[in-house]
Amino acid sequence: MAFRRREKRTELSKLDATPPWEIKQRDAPEPTTGPFDERDAPEDEITRIDLGALRVPIWPGVDVRLDVNEAQQVVFATLVADQSQMQIGVFAAPRSEQIWDEVRGEIADSLVAQGGSGSDSPDGPFGTELAATLVLPDGKTPARFIGVQGPRWFLRAMIVGPAATDREKAAVFEDAFAKIVVVRGNDPLPVREPVPLTLPKDVVAPQDADQA
Repeated sequence: MAFRRREKRTELSKLDATPPWEIKQRDAPEPTTGPFDERDAPEDEITRIDLGALRVPIWPGVDVRLDVNEAQQVVFATLVADQSQMQIGVFAAPRSEQIWDEVRGEIADSLVAQGGSGSDSPDGPFGTELAATLVLPDGKTPARFIGVQGPRWFLRAMIVGPAATDREKAAVFEDAFAKIVVVRGNDPLPVREPVPLTLPKDVVAPQDADQA
């Protein structure tokens, strides 16, 4: 697995401080086609990488890379296939308020400020997406932002490369995204703060490998 360093997000907003003992028990799981909350996780034969808050499926022809920050904390998982990639992150969210509309607008504003673009695409397989253009050092490239909200979590994916505009090439990423299982946990976190991920037990962080 490859590792990349990312700066840790420092901007904090209000806490999602719902005590775990106030969470009501559901009588039955709500129907879903994925991504899944751990309570709704399907009993299937798909092998998933356990990253703590995320269980990411191992998909044929798809490599999984982990992005770490300076503190050697995993902040994103990135799936790579056929010159495209999908970066996945999970964030804390309020119990009742939907935040994807607001987040989508903020991403679009940020992209425009950097010389790119972003507009709503209402016909995505997971609901309204953001069709975007990113400005990179080697030029502009298309991107798709996907957002799905579950119980106190928000899952965001960014597809970059040919798969951002080619639905046939995007299928492998969409299929993998739909099979992700989120394990939010009960710890209170600031809304939109990344839910901490962990390295799989059989993976050694770069600094640990240097010390070995």
